[in-house]
Amino acid sequence: MNIAIYGYGNLGRAAELAINANSDMNCFGVFTRRDPSAVKTYGAPVYSAADILNYKDDIDLVFIAGGSATDLPEMTPALAKNFNVIDSYDNHSSIPRHFANVDAAAKEGGNIALISAGWDPGMFSIARIYQEAALPKAKSYTFWGKGVSQGHSDAVRRIKGVLDARQYTIPVDAALDAVRSGQSLEFTARQMHLRDVYVVAEEGADLARIENEIKTMPAYFEPYDTTVHFISAEEMKANHSGLPHGGIVIRSGSTGKDKENNHVMEFSLKLDSNPEFTANVIISFARAIMKMHAEGETGCRTVFDVPPKYLVDIPYSELIAHML
Repeated sequence: MNIAIYGYGNLGRAAELAINANSDMNCFGVFTRRDPSAVKTYGAPVYSAADILNYKDDIDLVFIAGGSATDLPEMTPALAKNFNVIDSYDNHSSIPRHFANVDAAAKEGGNIALISAGWDPGMFSIARIYQEAALPKAKSYTFWGKGVSQGHSDAVRRIKGVLDARQYTIPVDAALDAVRSGQSLEFTARQMHLRDVYVVAEEGADLARIENEIKTMPAYFEPYDTTVHFISAEEMKANHSGLPHGGIVIRSGSTGKDKENNHVMEFSLKLDSNPEFTANVIISFARAIMKMHAEGETGCRTVFDVPPKYLVDIPYSELIAHML
């Protein structure tokens, strides 16, 4: 399967490594909006993003490695008209709108697309639906971090006057402990998570304006208690160069005639590299939707639509023998 990577930031670089680790995949090349001669890959050829249609007949699927704030809402529908595509769109509240736009574009071109692949949305989404099935009369909770959110960090970097940024999502310990104990509680977003933002600003930039734009950004920061730290580029490199992340999905509920038996289900991830893990998840779903496309499917899909057996390059007989 020839996979092209559209965009070559943290996720794009991780995508190249992930593709190279799978024997049934080949990295066709990287398509960038930057000067191709200035982009250094792990070996994949580099092309201008403006030229991608010239390779339509050579590419089986495009892995779109853009940011959710401004890139993916435009890139994914546009590319889905001409290619099979997959993305990691993670603005949860806007997923229905993104799905509808990509679905229309993919159907117009006779292609298949999968949006919002990764670990959340993605792996956590699957955990939530299985937990819902096992405990239908219960409550679900998702805690993210402590870790760097790529999407939120990218959203801050788009603000005028920002040179670099890292955003850490931090669970509120009191809320996490209460849920793990089996308590059924209602929380606001603010009660469950804190957001810490580290910013390298341009010299002379209006720091008060930048801080206000961050804290009032709808969906990303406005619903949370957010602290903004302005630091030097040297401090950013020394203390915030890694991209760890993780999180926990918990569902707690009771069964029995008098609800006398309590149950807590928990799925957790602890990741040294958010982009590398995310890329590995995405390419597994890329494999799956190409199998679905070979069966005649077109339009947009999510992780909920994919049969688990399509995710791996393993014969079904082996799955039954060793994983069932």
